[in-house]
Amino acid sequence: MNRLDIQPQLVEDILVRFLRAEAGKFGFTKALLGLSGGVDSAVSCALAARAFGPKNVLAVMMPYKTSNPDSEGDARQVVTALGVESRKVDISKTVDGYFDTVDVADKIRRGNVMARARMIVLYDLSVEWRGLVIGTSNKTEILLGYSTQFGDAASALNPLGDLYKHQVYQLARHLKLPSSVVDKAPSADLFQGQTDEAELGFTYAEADKLLELMVDQRYSPEDLLAEGFDESFVTKVARRIALNQYKRLPPVIAKLSERTVNHDFRYLRSWGH
Repeated sequence: MNRLDIQPQLVEDILVRFLRAEAGKFGFTKALLGLSGGVDSAVSCALAARAFGPKNVLAVMMPYKTSNPDSEGDARQVVTALGVESRKVDISKTVDGYFDTVDVADKIRRGNVMARARMIVLYDLSVEWRGLVIGTSNKTEILLGYSTQFGDAASALNPLGDLYKHQVYQLARHLKLPSSVVDKAPSADLFQGQTDEAELGFTYAEADKLLELMVDQRYSPEDLLAEGFDESFVTKVARRIALNQYKRLPPVIAKLSERTVNHDFRYLRSWGH
């Protein structure tokens, strides 16, 4: 048995209650999210559909002109399987409007612009839909900083943030999501031929095994080497975690008064409706 294995039904129950309770504190009964055709957004969508009811969930497909058309096809399979509401918003004109004024050749920068453009769409539609934006970033991505700040990392509620990629796959199979979504290579689909693992330089399976010991079990570097991990891999991952800490924090406010927001004054979520 893999020590990362979860009890999928129990996790589903906890996350459905989490979404319903946290949204309900502020009077929300509806949700929306970006549906990419990947496993993470599909799992978040399935959990939201169970928490709020399919007709109270809006799945938004936001392709760019270079996006793989198969991604939209996979996303539509999820929409059909779950019975949620859906909308397609092509972000090509929005993104190209910026690229026409600023010369951006770097693929990472271009991908970040697309990710942030998608979040503009979601937060605008959240007003019309009167729902909260649900996150789709898993624990592996969050720890490695493999996300775009104020792009795909943004959300009001994130049900996947404490699940490693291995665990997301387990939950996806439990939720009976389409095999075309679960079985394909993970990709942010930000540029042609892009895959997560090629960009990272290692597999999610390798990362999950290391991260669980490093973060959850608090293994020292010496302990990790004794477990058989390559020293360069341990160093690389530890460095990524440290360098991307800023992505995991809200904006840091300079303290000047006696009760500074997020320093001394922390408005508890439970104070909501």
